[in-house]
Amino acid sequence: MAYVALITGASSGIGEATARRLAREPDAKLVLVARRRERLERLASELGSATVIDVDLTEQGAPAKVAEIVEREHGALHLLVNNAGASWRGAFGDTGWENVERHMRLNFEAPVRLVEALLPLMRRTAAGVGAPSAPGRKAPVAIVNVASTAARVSRPRAGAYSASKFALVGWSDALYGEERPGGVHVGLVLPGFVVTEGFPAAELLARPLTRLIVSEPAKVADAIVAAGPGGRAEVYVPGYYWLAAASRILMPGLVRRATAGGAFTTTTPSTGE
Repeated sequence: MAYVALITGASSGIGEATARRLAREPDAKLVLVARRRERLERLASELGSATVIDVDLTEQGAPAKVAEIVEREHGALHLLVNNAGASWRGAFGDTGWENVERHMRLNFEAPVRLVEALLPLMRRTAAGVGAPSAPGRKAPVAIVNVASTAARVSRPRAGAYSASKFALVGWSDALYGEERPGGVHVGLVLPGFVVTEGFPAAELLARPLTRLIVSEPAKVADAIVAAGPGGRAEVYVPGYYWLAAASRILMPGLVRRATAGGAFTTTTPSTGE
């Protein structure tokens, strides 16, 4: 039975690493989504084969286009990985609503609209309806939304990014309860600092202490698999980053003072496209 997985932001970083990781799954059929077609085609060639969809997910017709291609070429979808995203740092007093809006459009609105377009197919896949490879057979299905530890702890000059990721986490929690009865699992992955094309982490890697808090895309890819069909509800990368989220709840004043004082003032991580 084919295992169809769609990864957004697949042209580099976490998305590329996730595609390489999922390609090792038995009978995996990958759908690679990003704006840079040449990179997608190169990756598809390296992996053997994959469906390539070059599209800007913030454009109005993008979700419907993706859904139509997946339906036509595969007739099923077992895993949707919403990874594409970006960050643009700046204090709200300087960048205003415009910066918040562009974060929300890519990091929150785009994955929500893509889920809306693909959810009917995923529900049918979970119910074993219409999948030509296994008609009438139920299959584990999941949506994995890649958020960030910035969805739990916000920092100066990264408020717009955090707002978009906070929104993604809140919506994902609700979606989990809504879709669970129908067999569609919703998992969350919350990376901390990860070395990617959009986030080289040079400052952090240059210091022995901060070097320990930087992770790699391959580890996030493993976390995405762990949060996938039949998997965990939430995975932090590295795992101990959950302490930051717990501290924000238990000691909000202390965490605010620590972040406001300049702790980890380097660029907010970006998952990239």
